[in-house]
Amino acid sequence: MGSFKMGRTEEKIDLECDEEIPFSSSPARSKMETLHYETSHNHVGSPRSSSSLRFIKKMHRISILRSIYIVIIKAKINVLLPFGPLAILLHYVTGKHAWVFFFSLLGITPLAERLGYATEQLALYTGPTVGGLLNATFGNATELIISLFALKNGMMRVVKQSLLGSILSNMLLVLGCAFFCGGIVHYHKVQVFNKSTALVSSGLLLMAVMGLVFPTVLHFTHTEVHFGKSELALSRFSSCVMLVAYASYLFFQLRSESNLSGPTDEVGENNAEDSDEEEIPEIQQWEAIGWLAILTLWISVLSGYLVDAIEGASESMNMPVSFISVILLPIVGNAAEHASAIMFAMKDKLDISLGVAIGSSTQISMFLVPFCVVVGWFMGKDMDLNFQLFETATLFIAVLVVAFMLQEGTSNYFKGLMLILCYLIVAASFFVHNDQSSDQV
Repeated sequence: MGSFKMGRTEEKIDLECDEEIPFSSSPARSKMETLHYETSHNHVGSPRSSSSLRFIKKMHRISILRSIYIVIIKAKINVLLPFGPLAILLHYVTGKHAWVFFFSLLGITPLAERLGYATEQLALYTGPTVGGLLNATFGNATELIISLFALKNGMMRVVKQSLLGSILSNMLLVLGCAFFCGGIVHYHKVQVFNKSTALVSSGLLLMAVMGLVFPTVLHFTHTEVHFGKSELALSRFSSCVMLVAYASYLFFQLRSESNLSGPTDEVGENNAEDSDEEEIPEIQQWEAIGWLAILTLWISVLSGYLVDAIEGASESMNMPVSFISVILLPIVGNAAEHASAIMFAMKDKLDISLGVAIGSSTQISMFLVPFCVVVGWFMGKDMDLNFQLFETATLFIAVLVVAFMLQEGTSNYFKGLMLILCYLIVAASFFVHNDQSSDQV
């Protein structure tokens, strides 16, 4: 009787092994946990233990293959992945900087989007608050890597302009597209978001502008106590203060999240309830971490070739370096935020869209910019917060426009269209802007 029952058990397990059970589903996960428990408590040589081990190994293989299919094959944007190796090949074979730059941009675009996807999957395991921070952090990994490579090569203007472009792109283009698409899809009602959170982010952006304005004004008014040194010293001090302010903001957000949620009307409450719908992750937590490491490493490799080709591409295409740094690079780096913000806005989850777009701008202005100044300090590079008058004025006006758009706590397609048109004006301005300053390598 016991042998017959054992045989039936093995037959049942073998039948279950032949089925492709989605690893993200809770029954499959419960089955795996049960088998892990039974395997650890059964004798090693027992038939039941060996059958359980075979099932676990097969499920792991299925999970890995499924993860590769979802991350690499399923996404249509991954048709651009071969352009990355092609850019490296052209770098060593032809040495044509324009083609290397163009293909590197195309190769980094799907990597940035997949990096955002892996971050979103990991965020489903960590919770909404930590997940939002992870999304903003890894969403800006492309900008950080490109900036560090440029900083290492002494291209401080490229660092400043690429970070400035990322802030402008997130505030105007990404948020504008999210408002516009969300307003078109939900034209029959008014979309709302948490006004208190938006005001806190706007305040941090204004503080970042203040950190950039004073070194710039000090330089162009020639009122420095020690010419060339006071500006740098003020930038480093302000950067440390901004890093402390951003760390305090993170602590406040993680430990006092309820304070950021002000009173909302019934529509806002219903919207918040809808945004709390449970989403099932498509890949496992350890797989998401592994993909984050792989994608970040590949982005780092391509970023090196991209930065080396910027100046040569500018001369070949007769295009200003400032336009390439402020407009083209951020559009590629913000591919993940762009897709996520639009997707959540179309699902009527504007709070998440706002967190992706404005949260990313806040992190770049309050963390990445001062972080690059501090890193340049340790590298012996004179990286400062003097972004020149044209760039600083552009950022100041853009922050004011976005702050006015967010003060009501509502959005529609017209607000989104206005933000997009503002970004087109900024792009055209940098296309005709002649950057007089040059990097001293």
